[in-house]
Amino acid sequence: MIGSVGAMQSITMPRIGAVIGAGALVAASLPPWGFWPLAVVGIALLAALNRGATPRTQALFAFLFALAWFAPGMGWMWHLTAPGYLIAVPLFASLHALAAFVAARAAYPVVAAPLAHTLAEALRFSTPFGGVPLATLAIAHADSPIASVTRLGGPIVLSYVVLQVGFLIPVVITRRSPRAAITLVVAIVALASAAWVAPSGNDTGKSITLAAVQGGGPQGTLAINTRARDVMERHLAATREIPANDELDMVVWPENVIDVDSFYDSTERAEIATEAARLGVPFAVGITEDIDANHFTNAHVVVNTDGTLGDRYDKVKRVPFGEFIPLRGLLEALGAPVDRIPRDALPGDGVATLRIADTVVGVAISWEVFFSGRANEGIESGGSILLNPTNGSSYTGTILQTQQIASSRLRAIETGRWVVQVSPTGFSAFISPTGQVFDRTGVSEQRVIVREVPLRSGRTVYSRIGDQTVLIVLIAALLTLVMQRRAPFRRLSTRRATITDR
Repeated sequence: MIGSVGAMQSITMPRIGAVIGAGALVAASLPPWGFWPLAVVGIALLAALNRGATPRTQALFAFLFALAWFAPGMGWMWHLTAPGYLIAVPLFASLHALAAFVAARAAYPVVAAPLAHTLAEALRFSTPFGGVPLATLAIAHADSPIASVTRLGGPIVLSYVVLQVGFLIPVVITRRSPRAAITLVVAIVALASAAWVAPSGNDTGKSITLAAVQGGGPQGTLAINTRARDVMERHLAATREIPANDELDMVVWPENVIDVDSFYDSTERAEIATEAARLGVPFAVGITEDIDANHFTNAHVVVNTDGTLGDRYDKVKRVPFGEFIPLRGLLEALGAPVDRIPRDALPGDGVATLRIADTVVGVAISWEVFFSGRANEGIESGGSILLNPTNGSSYTGTILQTQQIASSRLRAIETGRWVVQVSPTGFSAFISPTGQVFDRTGVSEQRVIVREVPLRSGRTVYSRIGDQTVLIVLIAALLTLVMQRRAPFRRLSTRRATITDR
């Protein structure tokens, strides 16, 4: 009865309002609003509000907190699939509610809670339907001083550091556990310091001059309502403005700006071949090709200066409800508007690289750049830069596009490579291995950006260990804390049984 009264006292309208406000602060830390310290403040406020609350109350607080975080942060999904948005936001919030409940029953909650919430984030990176790793704490901190920790442990470790700092702040302020606080602060500072001196790749002494073409045009459009030829002509027009230049080495077009039955036999290939011959450099262009009435492919293809086709990479990680409809039959039976995506993209199975002239580049097509493992595959296979051809023209506003720039910054830091992001309607940019953004274009602008990009080799720690090692360590640490909390209760039960026997 006393526990129930305490729980009721902790669930008051002012506290609920404060919890929602804390989640809103995390949302405000994300691009396009983007002021990264707000995420730490919001997490610290949640940690303070959890003090004295029961595990169930902490789970409720975490659910409301995450709901206020994801509802605006994942607003881009509404334009893609409103039903999916209404399912995904509370589903992902529920993962954090579960994390809070588990952490509240573990030893040292100030450590257990960040571990549990980090694992909740990692889970939504991969599920359902392949995961939706947007509106993340890592994305919010792409331009923060601690972004460099991704060289050591990728976005999962960066998320953990943000959460741990946030949960630590109330402990430091109240001086409840000074020794534990000092230990955690020292550990975080040591991790951040190690990241600054950790391997970040090496310049090879070689570079290429690359032109990225943004054709421009309206946003908020769907393929079924767009004349594919219009998109092609915008990019041709922009390309024809590139002067012949002996220093140019390659031209890159965005994702799926060419939509044909067969690219090799198309007029579009001949037109690109003409430009490749004029400039004397190969092109890497995004195409979609028909397979049958129900399927298509999304690929990036090299067009050589003589018009022949070189390497090809077919996109592996598809956008749920954008490039394929999960549970299509069931949703169609329920009356969902699956006709907006009439065909499903077939996933590729090739290595994420292209050889363009004499340069091997890693490739992460559009959605794939949000997944650190997909981007790293091309670097594992010898990529000296990372290309991110994308197409954000289906989305209204710039929530997704700005978060993609932030993700590209993280991928650059994680892999120690320059990233070239090119989009038909924005944003396009060059991003250095330290995460610095150059030549960023505007939305709907027609523009060609040209830059000499250094080629790099070598691997970061994260590029070598990947996410699996990080997850094993985090899961083991959380399980240890959960078992430590259970041990005193087992000892207490044994003592009581002994006393009873006597």
